[in-house]
Amino acid sequence: MRFRNAVLFVALAAVWGSAFTAIKAGLDFFPPVLFAALRYDVAGVLMFGYAIYATDRWRPRTRAEWYEVAVGGSLLIAAYHALLFVGEQGTTSAAAAIVVSLSPVLTTGFARAFLPDERLTPVGLVGLLVGFVGVAVLSQPDPNDLLDARTVSLGLVFLAAAAFALGSVLTRRVETDLPIETMEAWSMLVGAGLMHLLSLGLAESIVDVEWTTDALLALGYLAVVASAAGFLVYFDLLERLGPIEINLVSYAAPVAAAATGLVFLGERPTPLTAVGFALILAGFVLVKRAAIREALVGRR
Repeated sequence: MRFRNAVLFVALAAVWGSAFTAIKAGLDFFPPVLFAALRYDVAGVLMFGYAIYATDRWRPRTRAEWYEVAVGGSLLIAAYHALLFVGEQGTTSAAAAIVVSLSPVLTTGFARAFLPDERLTPVGLVGLLVGFVGVAVLSQPDPNDLLDARTVSLGLVFLAAAAFALGSVLTRRVETDLPIETMEAWSMLVGAGLMHLLSLGLAESIVDVEWTTDALLALGYLAVVASAAGFLVYFDLLERLGPIEINLVSYAAPVAAAATGLVFLGERPTPLTAVGFALILAGFVLVKRAAIREALVGRR
């Protein structure tokens, strides 16, 4: 069983890390927000079919369940992916993955604000600060030009991570019996719809898409492998490993993003990329030190 979990963990990290490279590659052929919307058109339909097959609840019923779907669709899917896809136009796959790996740290910060039972210790506050310093080191903002393309791009990716973290916390404020597969399916479809509306507002058009083989491969990989299949593996590991260990996927994914970005796109990580990643990882350890200790004790 442990071997199976380890294989699935490595596979998920590889798939989700390489997804950043697939996004970067696909942006050569798609307008960014439309690209994200099309990804979740396909992934949402696939997940919806799976939810009908695997669960006894294919749609939300209560107000709380619809609230959960609304938060998931607007923040976890639409806001996160629209900001990520737009932001990744001006940075590398590895840098985007590293900034997104700040999400578990940001989640703890938002939990302190929105969940009364959660508290952030002084050491946890230091962890948040260390994580933010990691993003600053990674983005290398120029004080004389804070609106340069790279800084703005990484700022948008940071906002994407913040939207995901906030959505994760807000969905925890309600307790429902809605199966996670059903919630994800509806969230994907709602999020895709919202991104189509945003895409129209930005004057993006389907006629601007270059329907090449590479474009279809990037879209198919993101929709089928990274989204539909990836989330199913994530749910399985979440149940078996718990939230602390599964959060470590966020810190394994940048390695895959850097490797695939180098191989397929010729992106070369800089020493500061490694420093930024190390700081964000250190922030995660400081924020989650108690939970990590409990998880390690439980493994003995």
